Amino acid sequence: MPSLIEVVLHPDRRQANPEPLDVSLRPVFLVGIVVWLVALGVSALLWWRGTIDSTSLWVCATGMLLGAGGYLWSRQKPGR
Repeated sequence: MPSLIEVVLHPDRRQANPEPLDVSLRPVFLVGIVVWLVALGVSALLWWRGTIDSTSLWVCATGMLLGAGGYLWSRQKPGR
């Protein structure tokens, strides 16, 4: 493995970058949406009992909406 100084002084001797992998982000967004849904359910139960205020409900709903937007975005990109 070449040293950092050698790579900086002679960038032409550096190994080529590997090709990027095609990775599907849909499962990541779906898991995130499900986690936010569970958190919304727990927050709704705690809000109903009077333990917390409604801020956490809005945070969970926003997380779900952002995850849904990400899921729709990942469907439009080919190879993702």
